[in-house]
Amino acid sequence: MARLRIIIVDDHEVVRIGLRTLLARNPDFEVVDEAATGQEAMRKVLMHRPDIVILDVRLGGMSGIEVCREITQAAPNVKVIMLTSYGDDDTLFESIAAGASGFVLKQIGSDELIRAIEHVAHGEASLDPTTTARVLARMREMARKREESAFSMLTEQELRVLAHLAEGRTNREIADLLILGEGTVRNYVSSIFAKLNVSNRAEAAAYAVAHNIRDYL
Repeated sequence: MARLRIIIVDDHEVVRIGLRTLLARNPDFEVVDEAATGQEAMRKVLMHRPDIVILDVRLGGMSGIEVCREITQAAPNVKVIMLTSYGDDDTLFESIAAGASGFVLKQIGSDELIRAIEHVAHGEASLDPTTTARVLARMREMARKREESAFSMLTEQELRVLAHLAEGRTNREIADLLILGEGTVRNYVSSIFAKLNVSNRAEAAAYAVAHNIRDYL
């Protein structure tokens, strides 16, 4: 089986030497080059077209995240593993958004780094369990905010009217339940249609159900 071809990108020579020495112990890996800056990394990635780039998040000048984004756009078959001393959430999610396939801390052991490389080489994402939990938590939070924004343009009363409308109630029934005039409910319904950019009750009801309106009452 062909060896995995790897480029190391870090602005600290000692780190590059350490990684090269570590990876050289594995007969399945071949470090084809290394780089100290983002510009140098892009040039060498395009020249060698490696399987994997191990990329420091914090580079002088062009940041590692910017380099990751450029690599994944210019050479989508090249997988990037971000290497960092600081596992803060913003850096993690910016790296994932930039197209990184792995995110590991410099403090991890050599066995964990090798496993990360192997996972990424096989098309899998590589995140440690703690990082994975944070990703899932952020994704849930983003999903919740998207749901909230789906109804953010409605007033509380319009939200209640829409919820009843989604249950198939008539304007008269909604008026009785909310102790409102039927004409007032009709005005609310018209306002809801305009704000949601729908043209009838069926579309409004479908929108409400699709965005789990009952979770926001």
